Amino acid sequence: MVLRKKSKAWFDKKMEACLEEKLAPLVAKFLLHPMTPEAMLQFEEDLQGVTRELGRDVLEWTMNAGEPDDAEDQPHDVKVGGGGYRRLRDKTANPDVATTFGRITLWRRGYRSWSRGDGEPTIFPLELQLGLVEKTTPALAGRIARRMAEAGATQGTVIDWLRHEYTVAYGVERLRRLCEEVSSNLEEQREHWQTQQLLQWLEKAHASRGKNKPVLAVGRDGVTFHVQGVYEVGSTATISVYDRNGHRLGTVYLAQPSESHQKTLSNQLTQLIRRTLANWSGPPPRLCYVTDAGDAETQYYRTVLRRMRDPQRPGHRLEWIRVVDYFHVAQRITTMGEALRFSSVQYAQAWMARMRKLLKKPGGAGRVLHSAAAMKSRLGLHKSGRADFEGACNYLRNQRAFLKYAEYKRLGLPIGSGVTEAACKTVFTQRLKLSGMQWKRAGSQIILRLRIVLLSGIWDKAYVASVKANTSSNIEVYGKTTKSAARIAA
Repeated sequence: MVLRKKSKAWFDKKMEACLEEKLAPLVAKFLLHPMTPEAMLQFEEDLQGVTRELGRDVLEWTMNAGEPDDAEDQPHDVKVGGGGYRRLRDKTANPDVATTFGRITLWRRGYRSWSRGDGEPTIFPLELQLGLVEKTTPALAGRIARRMAEAGATQGTVIDWLRHEYTVAYGVERLRRLCEEVSSNLEEQREHWQTQQLLQWLEKAHASRGKNKPVLAVGRDGVTFHVQGVYEVGSTATISVYDRNGHRLGTVYLAQPSESHQKTLSNQLTQLIRRTLANWSGPPPRLCYVTDAGDAETQYYRTVLRRMRDPQRPGHRLEWIRVVDYFHVAQRITTMGEALRFSSVQYAQAWMARMRKLLKKPGGAGRVLHSAAAMKSRLGLHKSGRADFEGACNYLRNQRAFLKYAEYKRLGLPIGSGVTEAACKTVFTQRLKLSGMQWKRAGSQIILRLRIVLLSGIWDKAYVASVKANTSSNIEVYGKTTKSAARIAA
């Protein structure tokens, strides 16, 4: 009750001063002069500055009211993370707390470790309870991390944006530490919220109208980018949901920097698939795996997907339909056409176009191979193209079981891995492959974690959940404060 009265009195006084000294003169100046676009621009800019200053004052006062002025009104000892800490007598200032209203000063009381060992930092329970990350409030920390995850962002542009939009000065190292902590917290929430997103899309797909089953399509691919002075291959994966008419409702993303055998990505993808299917209560969707025929992609299908158990039917395996990307196969047709000794480029192009159409017909792969063999017998091959021609033919023969495009289209399945190919661009290229960028693995991992949460459309929910999960409810009061003990004794 006392705090409420003090708050109201302070706020009334602050509002009265703001109206008299800043807002009223600002409004009067605008209304008493000719109204022009220039005047309107200046008025709005000035008004925003005044309201921001008022918001900063209110936020600063409120945050500083979180701890009593009298030390004996606070616990003498606390435990945090298994360690014990003893209260210091005086409050000290943290003059560089970044907020969405600008920089404020926070007065807080420190607690020193019981052991008082070398390197044991003093903790500030108020800062832990407020959720400050690198002296930054949760609201601004989330905006900074999100901005760092956006396409085209760099450390420099984000630091300039902070200075311009929030009048906050930030250094590169502080920015990196903040992003590392936020990305780590978001990673703990990612799988849950990606699962929820996929389940929502499955519900929407199930409720849609059409002749086909809803489809859960999985894909993965690799992409090169600059890591520690050399080009290495990162990996990305997608899970998409299609409705009964074959319309894609949405996609969630996974990504990892370069890693031997892509084990982490495989584990994350497997867990997300299992968790989604285990929590889906409707009729099973049609399962589809669409990739090129690369080694990592093929190995994942053979060793993981084909052996994956159905979480809804113990003892049964899931039925996956393997689709080799149509456009990669179409490239092999181009290779064949360029190797054959056609009399003109026009004839070669006409044959390749017919073969691409034929590939989508029933038995298309076999018919293409038959036509290619016939053309080879009749026209012969360019000497320089023989190896390429045989390699393209072998590709179609080896992947023939996964080239049933007519059947896939009948079932409403995607026949191209365009979603995953695009993920290489949206996840990696638009952020990690900008001009002059070089990365360390740890740094690229941080940004990829932020970026896949953003692109999967789960940022807001995942970030709020991460803030909630990392609140300092684990601060344990050890004993009683002096004043509270006296009241109990009385």
